[in-house]
Amino acid sequence: MAAQALPAVSEDAAIVDELLARGRIAQQAFEKNGSQAAYDRAALAAAWALMQPERNAELAAMAVETTGLGNVADKITKNHRKTLGLLRDIRDAKTFGVIGDDPTTGITKIARPIGVIGAVVPSTNPVATPVNNVVNALKCGNAILLSPSPKGNIACEKLIGYIHAEFAKIGVDPDLVQMVPAPSSKAKTQRVMEAADLLVVTGSQDNVRRAYSSGSPAVGVGAGNVTVIIDETADLKAAAEKITASKTFDNATSCSSENSLIVVDEIFDAFIAELDRAGGIYLPEEPASDLRNALFGGGGLNREMIAKDIDSVLGAAGIEITGKRPARFLIIDGRGIGPEFPESGEKLSLVTTLYRVRDFEDATAIAARMLAHQGAGHSIGLHSTDDTRARHMGATLPTCRVIVNQAHCFATGGSFDNGMPFSLSMGCGSWGGNSIDDNLNYRHFMNTTKIVRTIPVNEPAVDDIFGDYWKMAGK
Repeated sequence: MAAQALPAVSEDAAIVDELLARGRIAQQAFEKNGSQAAYDRAALAAAWALMQPERNAELAAMAVETTGLGNVADKITKNHRKTLGLLRDIRDAKTFGVIGDDPTTGITKIARPIGVIGAVVPSTNPVATPVNNVVNALKCGNAILLSPSPKGNIACEKLIGYIHAEFAKIGVDPDLVQMVPAPSSKAKTQRVMEAADLLVVTGSQDNVRRAYSSGSPAVGVGAGNVTVIIDETADLKAAAEKITASKTFDNATSCSSENSLIVVDEIFDAFIAELDRAGGIYLPEEPASDLRNALFGGGGLNREMIAKDIDSVLGAAGIEITGKRPARFLIIDGRGIGPEFPESGEKLSLVTTLYRVRDFEDATAIAARMLAHQGAGHSIGLHSTDDTRARHMGATLPTCRVIVNQAHCFATGGSFDNGMPFSLSMGCGSWGGNSIDDNLNYRHFMNTTKIVRTIPVNEPAVDDIFGDYWKMAGK
């Protein structure tokens, strides 16, 4: 009987297969000749490819020009701080050889690379996110293949060129860091998902779902829809300034920017006044209606308003703001929660929705409804001086992070004044349909081998385990 012919490999799949093959050869040599110093040196080279000031400025401008998202000054800041923070986090981390040796358990842990990482990265951060993934991958001895969004192709290609230039200085194989070439296609991305040793997916929830069903191990992150509670004990001036700084950073491209504010009645008017002073303009019903129609009238988010400067948002809505201070972002009332009220979801624009509630108990009930609608597992914010309220939120709401008295988009993905790992990808746990519930970090980019030895027998008597239970319930 004649052998059945294998299915033909598409041109897109063949392109990806070749890149992965080259990556595997480079990774195997990197691992064979590896050391902590070699892994660290390669990671630093990739980081400096972006952090070198002139290149950072060039790549930030290119990202804004080609994607139409965000603003150059904030992208420069984001590229620098996110990368510097990551380097701080991993500086002393052990990712090569023996990383743990416990005589009590008799177990020795050895760090091992995963292989070739496939990373699907979003248009909102076409430079910062790739570098974060590349540095983490190299730190752990891996190769990586980036699959950028169509709009992010040009900036990513330029970035890869700078990484390879740094590699040339220190004798690192450029095939350790590659990208899927333009034009982007679902077929190419799908092949990456099917054939990489590990997938890391940030951005489109469609891509996250495809990654989890691809058959490859995958780390995907959930959707954001950040809600922040401001209670009657909060420092209102500080809260307004932090919210404004966070909401306006990079024109709200971050999944951690404040999409909704829940304000208790007792301090509502005073807080609105503080927001106004900070540049958050609360719109009365008629201009708010115009803004809603402009932002959501086409059945989805108006791309001409996503991550655009405030003047573009105002122009698209036909709104003119007159007052003592220029508007930095706009605030509209929330008329409800759910799909029929699109203002209750993620907006990726300089627009925030406001909910006025009776008290903190009412606020948490509204927040729970918001998370059930969108953003479960991601994060929620609280401005309060009562820490028991943060603990209550952490114990009762479906969220992996409660950000207390901080500018949310700076704090969620790691900050120099909190202990979260620097990352641009936030795992949302089972609530968000994710395999991780913490910030994506270097630990997700390596395997560990355990050497297991015998120890003195540690077998309890059955009576020791069940004694208290039997006293209560009987045998």
